[in-house]
Amino acid sequence: MSELELPRIGYGAANVGNLYRALSDEQAWEILQAAWDAGVRYFDTAPHYGLGLSEKRLGAFLQSKPRDQFTVSTKVGRLLRPNPDFAGELDEANDFAVPADLRREFDFSAAGIRASVEESLERTGLDRFDVLYLHDPERADVPQPLEERLDSALTAMAELRDTGSVRAIGVGSMTTNALLESAQSGQVDLLMVAGRYTLAEQPALAEVIPACRERGVGIVNASVFNSGLLAKDAPSADARYEYGGVPADVLERVTAIAGVCRDFDVPLPAAALQYTLREPVVRSVVVGASRAAQMRQNVERMNLAIPEEFWIELATRELIPA
Repeated sequence: MSELELPRIGYGAANVGNLYRALSDEQAWEILQAAWDAGVRYFDTAPHYGLGLSEKRLGAFLQSKPRDQFTVSTKVGRLLRPNPDFAGELDEANDFAVPADLRREFDFSAAGIRASVEESLERTGLDRFDVLYLHDPERADVPQPLEERLDSALTAMAELRDTGSVRAIGVGSMTTNALLESAQSGQVDLLMVAGRYTLAEQPALAEVIPACRERGVGIVNASVFNSGLLAKDAPSADARYEYGGVPADVLERVTAIAGVCRDFDVPLPAAALQYTLREPVVRSVVVGASRAAQMRQNVERMNLAIPEEFWIELATRELIPA
């Protein structure tokens, strides 16, 4: 298993792939430069993000930096291929403001994994990736059972790790069953846990995190704001939550947490960023930003001192697990 060291905070580069809204190349560069200037040295991307636009922009930026000073991860499992039905529309079905001239094809074969890496290297212009994640294996509309998808892809990814092409491999998912199967596979170094272990809710605590502890698997935590619910000090019912509406019980709990935050003068987003790092298997938190100022603020909030009494109060009120 890899002993790759990861910093506490990384930048998740979906936004520079035009997630939700279009950014110019200059705006994307400004965000990435703000992350770098704030000390961020871990960057995560994927072919899925903007149909390769995120990889291209991130790669162009990182080529201007010394290669030994940053860690970069991308994802495999989706190949980008020409879209024969393209008629000028945007990729709005996937929330990216880019032309839908390419389509995503799930491919978990060894050949597909190798092709994905080679194509990502070409898009980024980098010489190598440090980490590969299998991206959303549970979402594929293919006849293979999840267990077979994982076995096929992870075997190919492990060969890349064992030959030194990458330093670590893992699986990124929003579902606890895919994360649990991955942790139990005996092949992964890391899991990217998206939205399943946050200040608002912790379904990964039941089985995924115990499996990671037992197997020595690290967690890179993503979507710690639950898609936006925890990104402001005053959570509201119209906030973005898991790409849909906010359940009443979740809103009630987060509103109560926000009240404790006010009592201790702790910004709710700062608590959301730092909460999961209290669990030893969580190695890093990857967070997005659509503006340079937002990136700087995220780093400041990650570095903000939060008193232990704050966490004790949340646990005492049963707003987080004891």
